[in-house]
Amino acid sequence: QVQLVESGGGLVQPGGSLRLSCAASGSIFSVNDMGWYRQAPGKQRELVATITSGGSTKYTDSEKGRFTISGDNAKNTVYLQMNSLKPEDTAVYYCNAHLRRTWASGVGDYWGQGTQVTVSS
Repeated sequence: QVQLVESGGGLVQPGGSLRLSCAASGSIFSVNDMGWYRQAPGKQRELVATITSGGSTKYTDSEKGRFTISGDNAKNTVYLQMNSLKPEDTAVYYCNAHLRRTWASGVGDYWGQGTQVTVSS
């Protein structure tokens, strides 16, 4: 069993900051990459940022310069530092991981339960 547990969401004023965390636990042999997606009401889930175990990162254009993704391989944990938050950043943020449970298994796709981020005055 693999679990992804997110934390750090909440209510913040426009221009404020939040830091999300996601820890993967359970039977894990190796992690290929972890990332963050978000889904606003009435919209499809979209990519926010990803990071590989080697440290390569990818962001969507709207988050570049405002959001920073980082990871701790030893803890199978990924972070998302979000600065200069805007009301349009309001969404449920989901953690995602591509990982192997054993040396012989294929790469599986795992999701957290989501954490709400609300940007409002």
